[in-house]
Amino acid sequence: MASTEPIRAAVIGGSGFYQMEGLGDVEQFHVDTPFGPTSDAITAGTLDGQRVAFLPRHGVGHRILPGKLPARANIWALKSLGVEHIISVSAVGSLREDIEPLHMVVPDQIIDRTRGRPATFFGEGMVVHIGFADPFCSALRDVVSHATHEAEATVHNGGTLVVIEGPAFSTRAESFLYRQWGADIIGMTALPEAKLAREAEICFAMLACSTDYDCWHETHEVVTADMIVGNLLKNVKVSRRAVRLALQRLPSPRECGCKDALKDAIVTSLDIVPEETKQRLAPIIGKYVRERVSG
Repeated sequence: MASTEPIRAAVIGGSGFYQMEGLGDVEQFHVDTPFGPTSDAITAGTLDGQRVAFLPRHGVGHRILPGKLPARANIWALKSLGVEHIISVSAVGSLREDIEPLHMVVPDQIIDRTRGRPATFFGEGMVVHIGFADPFCSALRDVVSHATHEAEATVHNGGTLVVIEGPAFSTRAESFLYRQWGADIIGMTALPEAKLAREAEICFAMLACSTDYDCWHETHEVVTADMIVGNLLKNVKVSRRAVRLALQRLPSPRECGCKDALKDAIVTSLDIVPEETKQRLAPIIGKYVRERVSG
């Protein structure tokens, strides 16, 4: 029997994060979205007394390229299920000597080096400009960072993440350039997830698992896919423990600005937004449409 409990939190990650110990009352959702299918079925279950959703970012079996991820469908679907918090778990390369392979990082900034990925729900008669100066929710970041420390991992609280297009790893010249920019870690998947989560008024934080030194380090092996997968699997146990602890400590009610991210961001008068657009984005803008009607 399906649970009637709300799903407040979701984890986007790999196979290790939708098969967590202690997950009960499991059900799967195949959500139809205006942006096509999600990466895979969304698995929901009860963990430590609350409903939590798990979504494999690249699909079961890791079959979707970073640049082809259906991020809009994924975030729209989670929003439609009532999700207020997303913890993203991802492998990253380290651009700093002190962020060693198998260390964890909870970044607070992003540099966007992606190209051509659909990065907004809006358009088609509706213009919205969200604030993105701080791309991760500070309240959720604090929860994830403290939980990861409690899980006895070496965690770096804060750091700048460079998101590259992929699927190839960066050149050595690019790696040195990103280090000169002051970036700390490098990955391929945090964008447009973080932007879309902000547009959907969902708190978003990332637990980044350092797997390698990219290609800048003179005395370490050049990064390979096998190296990344091997080190990520070594991190699964501690990552699961950190995520589980974080899920137990989610702020309720939310007091951060994420919950009202669209309040002063909608430029187009809702009176002239096409009805088709309003219907398509109902899970995201519904409360503002209702306020306009009731006001």
